[in-house]
Amino acid sequence: MMSFEQAQQEVQQLGKKPGNDVLLKLYALYKQGVSGDVQGNRPGGFDFVGGAKYDAWKALQGMPSDQAQQEYVALVEMLKARD
Repeated sequence: MMSFEQAQQEVQQLGKKPGNDVLLKLYALYKQGVSGDVQGNRPGGFDFVGGAKYDAWKALQGMPSDQAQQEYVALVEMLKARD
């Protein structure tokens, strides 16, 4: 299994860009793995992307950082296999 750092590099080199739902999952797992639970207020107004990212990250609240990193690596490995 690749490392969390290696997965961060590998995801940038995918041939096919994942769909928005997968991109949000990657973002949320990365943020949870690096920063822990979501902080700050949810972006509002017309910042739909910021709101979606916040919601995806908040959905992982309470997940340990090491588990988030493992799931991130597993998701990147699955995307590479499909690439």
